[in-house]
Amino acid sequence: MKKEIPIYSIDQFSSHLSEGKPYQVEVFDANRHFEVQYPHRHDFFEVLFLTHGSGLHIIDNNEYEVKPPCIFFLSPGQAHKVELSKDIAGYIFLFTEEFYLLHKQNKNKLLELPFFFSVNRKNDPLYIKEKADLDFLVNLFERGCQLMSYPTDQFEIMNSLLDLVLNYCHQLYPQEVQSDGKGKGHLLVKRFRQLIEEKYQENPSIQQYADLLNVSPNHLTQVVKSVTGKTSNDLLKDRNVLEIKRLLLHTDMTATEIADHLNYNDQSYLTKFFKKTTGYTPLEYRRKH
Repeated sequence: MKKEIPIYSIDQFSSHLSEGKPYQVEVFDANRHFEVQYPHRHDFFEVLFLTHGSGLHIIDNNEYEVKPPCIFFLSPGQAHKVELSKDIAGYIFLFTEEFYLLHKQNKNKLLELPFFFSVNRKNDPLYIKEKADLDFLVNLFERGCQLMSYPTDQFEIMNSLLDLVLNYCHQLYPQEVQSDGKGKGHLLVKRFRQLIEEKYQENPSIQQYADLLNVSPNHLTQVVKSVTGKTSNDLLKDRNVLEIKRLLLHTDMTATEIADHLNYNDQSYLTKFFKKTTGYTPLEYRRKH
């Protein structure tokens, strides 16, 4: 067990081909050379495209059976771990928000995609059903791997390649999923979720979040309620409960250490809050799961 869930930056995944670059594309298989602890988090985005094999992918306490060909999308801050068969095969595309948005006029582009900072869904993977779609995506990822080996930086081409991958995947989702993230209300809620992810340890107030989003607290609450059916405070509580669960399941931190880590006043307050929300004390939850 670990004291905390590690958070990795993209440079910690760098090979000699990607050192210093805000993106990386490579083959993903059982021989992948990076030694990382599971579960872990990233401060970057990840697209994991699996073409063969089996196993489990656990994202924020949600367990998904790996059924290739499929693609998983991970947003910064999400905790995940994989348990994969030895014949697992596919590709992985890592990138920072700054890399993707640098030359784009629409700075909301990532938030408009349904699979990052999702508002009303879990992290359900995209299952590739048609061979033509599979072949096209394999070609894109293989081309990305080839470009990584070029002696000069292929920044512009890689940016366009990533754009094509994300937009193509967007179109493969069912229509009801494609619309997740569209509209001003959804974008505001996604920006709110993104800020919660960045600042949850600081415990900002709704007023402080509203100030960062350039809206009034009432407007923020009204929009969140209309889009999610929950209040702004509900989303903050959900995020705090999720973090407590992560730390109880994946570290050996005590309730007192977790309370200190999350800037709670004391351990008794955390215990009361967690029990009221989940029905369990932190120790009971750890034992049960």
